[in-house]
Amino acid sequence: MSTDTRTAAQATHPWWALSSLLIGLSIIIIDGSIVNVLLPDMVVDIGLTQTDAQWVNSIYSLVFASLLITVGLLSDRFGRRLLFLIGVAVFLLGSLGSGSAQDPAFLIAARAVQAAGAAMMMPSSIAVINVLFEGRQRAAAFGLWGAVFGGAAGLGPLIGGWLAQDFSWRWAFLVNIPIGLIAAVLVLKTVPESKGPRARGYDPVGIVSTALGLALIVFALIEGQSYGWWTATRTFTVGPLELQEGGLSIVPICLGLGVVLLAFFYWWERRLIRTGGTTLVDLSLFGIRRYGFGNVVALVVSLGEFGILFVLPLWMQSVHGTDPLTTGLILATLAIGTLLSGGAARHVSALMGPTRVVRLGMLLEVAGIVLIGLTLSVERSPWWLVLALVVYGLGLGFASAQLTNVVLADVPGEKSGQASAMTSTFRQVGSALGAAVLGTVLFASLAGIMTNDLAENSSLPEAKQAELVDQIDSTAGQAIIGLEQQPEMKEVVTEAKSAYTSAAKVTAAVAAGFVALGLLVSFGLPRDRRPEDELQHAA
Repeated sequence: MSTDTRTAAQATHPWWALSSLLIGLSIIIIDGSIVNVLLPDMVVDIGLTQTDAQWVNSIYSLVFASLLITVGLLSDRFGRRLLFLIGVAVFLLGSLGSGSAQDPAFLIAARAVQAAGAAMMMPSSIAVINVLFEGRQRAAAFGLWGAVFGGAAGLGPLIGGWLAQDFSWRWAFLVNIPIGLIAAVLVLKTVPESKGPRARGYDPVGIVSTALGLALIVFALIEGQSYGWWTATRTFTVGPLELQEGGLSIVPICLGLGVVLLAFFYWWERRLIRTGGTTLVDLSLFGIRRYGFGNVVALVVSLGEFGILFVLPLWMQSVHGTDPLTTGLILATLAIGTLLSGGAARHVSALMGPTRVVRLGMLLEVAGIVLIGLTLSVERSPWWLVLALVVYGLGLGFASAQLTNVVLADVPGEKSGQASAMTSTFRQVGSALGAAVLGTVLFASLAGIMTNDLAENSSLPEAKQAELVDQIDSTAGQAIIGLEQQPEMKEVVTEAKSAYTSAAKVTAAVAAGFVALGLLVSFGLPRDRRPEDELQHAA
């Protein structure tokens, strides 16, 4: 009997254990989506520059994705509950630093500490769920996990907008401290410790190469729009290295180095397997068809799932001038869908099987994103997006958690930490890539459409037209709000709002295409096991 089986039997109240984990999980998901609505107040309060603001937002995803594989292995080695609790402590330390920061550099560093704690908590929580639950109960548990995941992502902008408007942006971070302490106490009381089998030695080369490789790739994906995908649109300086504007951008350099490091990592792991050394990643996991194929689905679907949520706040604030609280409130309605589908996941999965539930979720996501694209309008209120967001949320709740359940269904319990960390990494990298690709589509479409519209309908000189297009594009559309206060710019503002809406529709179509591709790829997953097969597998 494995160590996991013994510790799973000690959980007399697994649903209480799940609730404790979800409280902790909610704060790390919220803090991944809360910052966008806080940035204007941070700029005024501690003097963030445009570059600082980008780093405050992106450092979280960068550190989070680059550490997931390493901490997944550590959770299997030293204990999932222990790593989760250490993660809570580190996350709260970062939250305290973020909430008390007096300068941009300290705030960015504190956000990196937050992300390191979040990276410890995420795979540990998934691994514990995979160990504590089996069969249909596992489907229900991951359904609730998905509901909290999607709901918290939707509530982040709402909570951030409310706190920034009625209190201070600092409380968006400081409020994590009491919630995190409550979660830690509950986890100590309700969650049994579980570990994988003991292994000798470590893989420092694997740890460094995979963490640095992922960090470089995610950096490139996040900063491509800022620094230029090939030609540098602004100067990059770090230490003695300086890449001038107009020359080669830092982005392809980082992307290339990251790919080389990950290729080296794969070669190194294969070498360790041949020589009997301790590896960071168990490559044999990808020989499990459901796991290997499911991770491909997770990567592809993540390209479109959360990218659309990057587009909507920018569009609402630029075209309709919504304040942070209103923007957050509209986006938070997707949580209605995720909570409903998460609550129904157990029963729907029992009827259809988890793999079909994943496909149903992706189908609803495609329908929701298409409906979002059809609803976007300069004339109609953004509140009309609520119905589309609820449909999208329903799909997110079904697909997100049940995909995790499907991917891990055939993974041995003793390897849950490492396996779930790899899956989370695929999803995080997919989300970063999706935001980068959809951001590029949005702003390239905005610049192209507006350039054509002004050329056809404006009497302004060509140089002035180009200047206005660059101003609106470089500010992600926020310059429209200022131009609207100038009566002589009424014609330009009309064209800009129309172009932004058309660009957002194009972006929504691309996002729907990514999720539809994930749906198509999912038909390569094996069939779900029948109940009698589940009993045999559990034995």
